[in-house]
Order: sequence, then C-alpha cells, then structure tokens
Amino acid sequence: MKALVYHGPGRRAWEDVPDPVIKDPTDAIVAVETTTICGTDLHILKGDVPAVTDGRVLGHEGVGVVTAVGPACEKVKVGDRVIISCITKCGTCEYCIAGLTSHCQTVGGIGWIFGHLIDGTQAEFVRVPFADNGLIPLPEGVTAEQGTMLSDILPTGYEIGVLNGAVSSGDVVAVVGVGPVGLAAVMTAAAAGAASIIAVDANKFRLEQSREFGATDTIDVAAGGDVVAELRARSRGGLGVDVAIEAVGLPVTFGVALDSVRPGGHVANVGVHGESVEFPIERDWINNLTITTGLVNATTAPELLEGIRRGEIAPEKFITHRFGFDEFDKAYDTFANAADEHALKVIISK
Repeated sequence: MKALVYHGPGRRAWEDVPDPVIKDPTDAIVAVETTTICGTDLHILKGDVPAVTDGRVLGHEGVGVVTAVGPACEKVKVGDRVIISCITKCGTCEYCIAGLTSHCQTVGGIGWIFGHLIDGTQAEFVRVPFADNGLIPLPEGVTAEQGTMLSDILPTGYEIGVLNGAVSSGDVVAVVGVGPVGLAAVMTAAAAGAASIIAVDANKFRLEQSREFGATDTIDVAAGGDVVAELRARSRGGLGVDVAIEAVGLPVTFGVALDSVRPGGHVANVGVHGESVEFPIERDWINNLTITTGLVNATTAPELLEGIRRGEIAPEKFITHRFGFDEFDKAYDTFANAADEHALKVIISK
C-alpha cells in the first residue's frame, strides 16, 4: 500500500510500505477513505516528539471501511463504515473503567499511539488495535468528512475545554486562541449554552471564522489593547469570565487565561505547551480557581454525533481545503502555512 512515512525531522514521503495485517485477536484492518492533518503531525516533523522513529506512518484521524477483523472482535464487522478514534483503549484496565482512556495501561499508559508508537492513518490501510473500542460506527446522514473531525479535534475541544471547564448555561467564556482546536471549543461551548463566547486571537481570518462557529465577541490581540482588561470589561460585573479556555500553548496565552478569570472560575488548558508557564500561587491561592489540563479521552463521539443530528454541531465548517491521496505534500504545506493560506482543517480523501 501507499502511506505517508516519517523519515526524521523535516523529512516525509508518500511511498510503498507493507500492508498491515491482523496481529492480535482484537485487531481490525480499515481501508482509509478520508484523513486529515493535526498540529501534532507538524510537531513530529519538527522533531519535537522523539518517540516517533524513522519509518513510522503518520496520522491519527480518519474514516474508512473495515476490511478484516480479528477473532475476538464482537462489535465491528467487515464492511462497516467507521470513524477511527485517535485514542486506543482496552476498555478493561483501571484507567479505562474510570473514563481516563487516554492513559490506558494495557497499551502502555498512553492512548495516543497512531502515528506515534504504531503506524497511523495517513495511509491506504491501517491496523486498529482493540477495534471494538476504537472504531465508532459512522451513522447514515453523517459524511466521511464530518466524521473525520470527530476522530480528535471536536472531542478535544469539547472534553478538555468545555467539559473540563464546566461550561454551563449562561456562562461567559473566553477562548484564547481560535485555531482549529479553539474553534472546536467555541462550537461546543455554544452548544453547551454559554451566553457569551469571546474569541481571542491575533489572526483576523480566524476571528472572523470564530463568529461562524458561535463566538459572540472577538478581541484582536494585534490591535495592541489590554486583552485582560477587555475580557474583564465584557464579563458580568467586571469580575472576570466564568471559564477561560487556553488553546494555544504559550506562557503568554496561559497568563491571559489565568488573569482574566473570576474568583471561583475555571481555566481549562487545551494547548500543548513546549515550555514552563508561571502560576502565581501567592496571588491566586485565595481565588478558588479550578485549573485543568488533559489529553483527550475521545469518549464523547456518540454525544457529538447526536449534536450533529440535532443541528447544534457542524463539523464541516472546519474544512477549508481538500486534497487527494497523491497530494499529501501540498496538503502539509498548506496546513503548515495555515495563516497565509487561510486554512483551518485540510481533508485528504481517496
């Protein structure tokens, strides 16, 4: 088969590799129909994820058709159209039972293994371990493109931003950084009933798009104003926002989120940080804050699918560019230059 293979920092190739085969009784093989690129894939290509070794097939999102199943598979069957979850989970270890599937102990303590520790979904076929738990039936009326957004990005914004942030009806929510994951938080916060969603970014295109996803207000960081003061001014009584969702992963954006939240509020960190941030506990110990972090567990796909059915969630809004399987280089170049290309998510389809 053909697959996109990592060959060290800055090097990738769409090349011939052996077809995947069933290794364990709970495996399935999926013919990939549609996939996409994540910011994590760009980090891998920069050499930021040393666990990814030369020869690894990239990717952890997609939709496809099951072509083979192991003898222990009870739910998935050959011919099923499925969403491939970015998280692999056994379903029986202590962490899985507790709902913390992102740290499944059976798969080594980390649920993200596609395109990381095993070959991923940017390929014509992929082997899916624990397929009964990691493959989600694609319902009638939901397109492959919509389903691909449920592999990772929408569950991440919802679980780590909205659910961890305890967003509830009537809340004032700030989303600091409205790239794809931030927009997923905006969309699902709106569905959760937030009264006001303030999008904060320096990119005018993303700020414009955020209103299509449910933002009620925007703050342009590039305008040079005091972002924290603006957020507080737009909160109830000027005390600060109820929930601040950090979706960038920089010390400055974490600081904005922390400084703009009210006493008793929530800071939900979604961004992937590459360096330490400052938490002034001598100031904030008294403020009864809840600060959360997290790797997506990808357990909310059924709930999100129901939101699509009700018309509350529209994953197709993420897709700005489409490519074929023979255009991975163009797709990566577009996504890597998202600001200039006005790209949110790219779709790669057969």
